[in-house]
This record gives sequence, C-alpha cells and structure tokens, in this order.
Amino acid sequence: MAETERAEVGSLQDVLAALSDPVRLEMVRRMYAEGGPAPCAQLYDEVSKSTASHHFKILREAGVTERSVIGGQTHQELRLEDVEKTYPGVLSSILAVRPAR
Repeated sequence: MAETERAEVGSLQDVLAALSDPVRLEMVRRMYAEGGPAPCAQLYDEVSKSTASHHFKILREAGVTERSVIGGQTHQELRLEDVEKTYPGVLSSILAVRPAR
C-alpha cells in the first residue's frame, strides 16, 4: 500500500514558476517519461540529494507532482491529468518542447 501526500494544483503563476527552473523541468520530463511513480534517485543526477529534495518540494507545493512511499522508498509522480484539468494545454505544451542541447 502506498502512502501519498497530495496538494491542490497551485495558481498558474506557481505552476509556471516551478517549471521555470531547468533542473525541475528535467525532473518533470523524467516523471512524464516514467508514466507513473518513479524513485526519486532516478529523476536527477547533476544536483545533490538535498538540492533535489528542495526542487521536489517546490514542484509538490505547486501541485505539479505528488510524493508517495512505496515499499519504504520515496517516489515522485507527475500530476499531468490534474494540472491539465486546471490549466488545459499548459503542461502538455511545455512537455512537447524538445530541450535544447
């Protein structure tokens, strides 16, 4: 059984601010690719664990993601349907843009 922490989807300004950071945007892209709950460690690789925790908190407080504990391990999941229901097309449009490399 999973334990879940869920917030309401924040204001459009909160959602866009959460997605404006390149590290958080990459985390969201990885969650989207995963298609379900993903262990936190799979969602970042260029920041420390404490910095990643900070980024996860910002995403969660904006209502973009939710955190759950599965088998004693913390997972993150993208709330695509909830965000799209609140702000149609916003998150899907952002995710459709290919990252510059």
